[in-house]
Amino acid sequence: MLIQSVLAERFTHALASLGLENAPVPISKSTRSEFGEYQFNGAMALAKQLKKKPRDIAQDILDAVELGDLTEKCEIAGPGFINIHLSRDWLGKQALHALADARLGVSLQEQQKVVVDYSSPNLAKEMHVGHLRSTIIGDAVVKALEFLGHKVIRQNHMGDWGTQFGMLLAHLSDQLDSHSNTQAHRALSDLEDFYRAAKVRFDEEEDFADRAREYVVKLQGGDADCLKLWERFIDISISHSEQVYKKLNVSLTREDVMGESAYNPDLPQLVEDLLERGIAVVDQGATLVFIPEMADKEGNPAVYIIQKSGGGFLYATTDLAAIRYRCGTLNADRTLIFTDARQALHFKQTEIVARKAGYMPQAHQYQHCPFGMMLGKDGKPFKTRTGGTIKLCDLLDEAIERASRLLSERELEQNEGNANSQIAKTVGIGAVKYADLSKNRTTDYIFDWDTMLSFEGNTAPYLQYAYTRIRSIFRKADLDMDKVTGATSIFIENDAEHALCVKLLQFEEVLQSLASEASPHILCTYVYELASAFMRFYEASPILKQGVSEATKQSRLCLAALSAKTIRQGLDILGIETLEHM
Repeated sequence: MLIQSVLAERFTHALASLGLENAPVPISKSTRSEFGEYQFNGAMALAKQLKKKPRDIAQDILDAVELGDLTEKCEIAGPGFINIHLSRDWLGKQALHALADARLGVSLQEQQKVVVDYSSPNLAKEMHVGHLRSTIIGDAVVKALEFLGHKVIRQNHMGDWGTQFGMLLAHLSDQLDSHSNTQAHRALSDLEDFYRAAKVRFDEEEDFADRAREYVVKLQGGDADCLKLWERFIDISISHSEQVYKKLNVSLTREDVMGESAYNPDLPQLVEDLLERGIAVVDQGATLVFIPEMADKEGNPAVYIIQKSGGGFLYATTDLAAIRYRCGTLNADRTLIFTDARQALHFKQTEIVARKAGYMPQAHQYQHCPFGMMLGKDGKPFKTRTGGTIKLCDLLDEAIERASRLLSERELEQNEGNANSQIAKTVGIGAVKYADLSKNRTTDYIFDWDTMLSFEGNTAPYLQYAYTRIRSIFRKADLDMDKVTGATSIFIENDAEHALCVKLLQFEEVLQSLASEASPHILCTYVYELASAFMRFYEASPILKQGVSEATKQSRLCLAALSAKTIRQGLDILGIETLEHM
């Protein structure tokens, strides 16, 4: 249910009846409850055109708009704002409809084909904390887009090519028998150690360094034996990432991998095409594109190199090929790319070149979605105490361990063995993910164990516990919450119920904002506000107490069920699991 869209449609008709067919229809949420739930703020913009006072224009609009049972009252405030107070009867009917709907009243949008490029680890090394944001932010956006009905193509643009692989393949070939896959797995059980050992040999053993360079040439030339060794290395490396994705509850699979190597066949043709059409030029042996649209203060155009003087290709070449594939082969309507903010300039240049070359249609929505950094309490990039990079799997294991200790200290429902282990995992992983997702995507944030694992405030444990508390109401009533699909009606009897109902019906608006802005913190804020609104409702509106009429009890049980389902669905889109007991 899109309340804003319903209101906008009715105000559009009203403006048309006044001869203002093309006038803007700015409907926004009110910032304070005494101003109603929504505001129409278009009267002031029309004052100059109509040569009338904004309040008089607002009155004309109010006289013309047909809101029916949607509103309880509308009033003009200030210089011409129209405050819209939604009807309690209408809210109750809409909430009842949402509860009976498996999609909680969220409609399916007109489908787009959306490519989402996220996670993108370097397969030469294990995933580290620097991959966390891309992975979980991208996955939350993917799930929101899919829930809204879009066709999403996940693209894990893994780093699986380049000169470093010559070194790694030479080292791997020395360590295993070509027929022993078990030996290969053992050799690569710790990618960081493997990479470090290979690098030491490359730096210190001249013969090994020469052989590593030969492997690069063989690999790029398509040597069958070298490619077989490379495929084995990539296969084992991807399995490391799959373990992290499973632990993180992220939806990426092996089928979503579209590594840099996938575009290799297209790179020479792409460079030749750009040269033939005069978009690229050869300068001092290198092939590059000048970008006057991004000139410096002296008027010198930006330089975008697509082939080095030695013939090697770059990230720029691969990213152009990726655009050509996604727009030309996949026929995507929109592309979202999640990387840290330091790559913003590169992707802006890439977009300009791709559009100039016609690889990307003008109608295509191309969005580089940059994110800030994860920082330690000292305000510096998050590292180990010795200054090393933290493996993502180690961070997640520590989260589970800390959650387990915390839960054992609290007076929560205790289970045996595996059940407690699963609760600790759900709480620990959820805490890490939510602490990240709840921050504005574009800003840096401080990683703080104590804050993220708190059961108070805007945290995953608070929301998970809020959900289990609602479930406990239904256990106490001996009812299956998931089978509560509606009473005869939902009565809105007090302000807390009114506020909760409004918040519940704003779920679709929030998901659309998330999908548009590619910012999961919008949904985090909503779920937290919803849980808080439910707690205020629960304090003000007894459900199972004696003296509560059966009709009121059923109405409030419906609001409780819809609240729990919406919290659960919201957290599910964020990739955070809920618990029935805690």
